[in-house]
Amino acid sequence: MRTPVAALLLALLAVPASAEPLPTRVVSIGGAITEVLYALGEDKRIAAVDTTSVYPPAALSEKPNVGYMRGLSAEGVLSLSPDLILMEDGAGPKEAVALIDAAGVPVRHVPSGYSVPDLLQKMRLVAAAVGRDEEGEALAQRMAGELEALRGDLAEIKSKRRVLFLLSVADGRANAAGHGTGADAVIRLAGAENVFGDVEGYKMLSPESAAALKPDVILMLDRAGPGGGDPLAIPALAATPAGQAGAVIRMDAAYLLGFGPRTPAALRDLAVRLYPDAGLGASLVR
Repeated sequence: MRTPVAALLLALLAVPASAEPLPTRVVSIGGAITEVLYALGEDKRIAAVDTTSVYPPAALSEKPNVGYMRGLSAEGVLSLSPDLILMEDGAGPKEAVALIDAAGVPVRHVPSGYSVPDLLQKMRLVAAAVGRDEEGEALAQRMAGELEALRGDLAEIKSKRRVLFLLSVADGRANAAGHGTGADAVIRLAGAENVFGDVEGYKMLSPESAAALKPDVILMLDRAGPGGGDPLAIPALAATPAGQAGAVIRMDAAYLLGFGPRTPAALRDLAVRLYPDAGLGASLVR
């Protein structure tokens, strides 16, 4: 015969532990994080974004803004009363990030690597943080399938285009992307060769170096203002195979280098423009 105490204990054990409440006020710091939340249909949870969250456009036009992700104010972020802060690696300054981490609000730091596994893990981590594990896995699997399909299509291409990515062009000088950069990653994933790949990070190019690289294509970000100049105005670049052919490709920065849900489409769009006769599909560059 059970005693009242034993019966009470059995009853308590039979009741499942309550799940941890899901966040309702998420501060999203990093454009890719914001894109994932919108892709999951979780935009109503977003309490604020940073200035790199340019897609979809509603993110910047409808959500409060905490400023540039590398120039955060801890007070500004915390004043929004978030119950979760999702922050892409590279956010700063370090002092502000340390204060945010110490404030007692749940913070998830999201890796921002440039490999395919890094990209898919980002989808899963962001989804899990808002209780959408299954949907995050489905998104990651769909993206993995699209990337694998592109890799298969590119396997048919025998001669790789030689690409020079220029971050900026100003006053006759060009800032080029070497290995360890997002630009290097997208060039390789789109089936091309980075002619500046022996150099690490971003470096300024001398006219002599630019001429010696002999790129087939110059890749740049589509923007106006400083850094958005004409690379072919530099005689050394105009004399390269890319310059002689007028082969300059410009693409939207967040689309090409965002490493978010749109990355498979961005890579295929870049590949289509690099290899227009390869039957890779129609470009949807946006």
